[in-house]
Amino acid sequence: MGQERTDARRPIGVFDSGVGGLTVVRALRAVLPGEDVIYLGDTARVPYGSKSPRTVERYSLTCQQFLLDRGVKLVLIACNTVSATALPALAAASAVPVIGAVEPGASRALAATRNQHIGVIGTLATLRSEAYVRAIAARRPGTSVTVAACPLLVPLAEEGWTDDDIAQLVARRYLAPLFAADPAIDTLVLGCTHYPLLRDVLTRVARELAHRDVAVVDSASAMAEAAREVLGSSANRRTDAGRLDCFATDTSRLDELAPRFLGESLTGFELVDL
Repeated sequence: MGQERTDARRPIGVFDSGVGGLTVVRALRAVLPGEDVIYLGDTARVPYGSKSPRTVERYSLTCQQFLLDRGVKLVLIACNTVSATALPALAAASAVPVIGAVEPGASRALAATRNQHIGVIGTLATLRSEAYVRAIAARRPGTSVTVAACPLLVPLAEEGWTDDDIAQLVARRYLAPLFAADPAIDTLVLGCTHYPLLRDVLTRVARELAHRDVAVVDSASAMAEAAREVLGSSANRRTDAGRLDCFATDTSRLDELAPRFLGESLTGFELVDL
């Protein structure tokens, strides 16, 4: 019992190549409000999507070790590129559980779909990895998966243009091909941690294109739910809000961007050199 209490007090570690992973922290604090969280954004080396798989693995191992050195009890990889290319290496290098972004999103999408046709939107690097396609096929062979790269959604999220005419036009341009197939998708996976900021407009446009409700799955919420399941009795059950400590390898624009993704004010980031 004493060991369980000690484990419960240890923080959860979350890292991302940039600031988008704060949507995972946001979801995590909604699902497990008593948990202390340590967040690391490798903002000096973002984006990871343009790097080679070997470089992504090397960078992400360094980020994970930063969290492990601070005694975390669980690591969340809030980066779809890292999850798609380096998860096995990260899991092998960690003595605590490691949760990626792809597997939870794939599982939730399969639970939601009724016609077995799932759409996945994400960055070009994530979709080229075919990580979501493989994860879905491994769980339910025969499921149809249609993907669409949506590069403009990231700058829209960072600029805060998340629910205006521009966002709606861009969303319709990207999503339209996903509903052109027969049968059209009935479930949409938001395969990038920036995309939850655009969830409302993406949900609305998807409904308009499909002429019916479409299940929308975001990897941030799916990861938070997976964390709750993995922790079980090791979750911190305290009633007051947990502590959030944020670190970054470059702090440019973070004061502006971080509250947008986190949904609350921040006292600031501590600059670190990895």
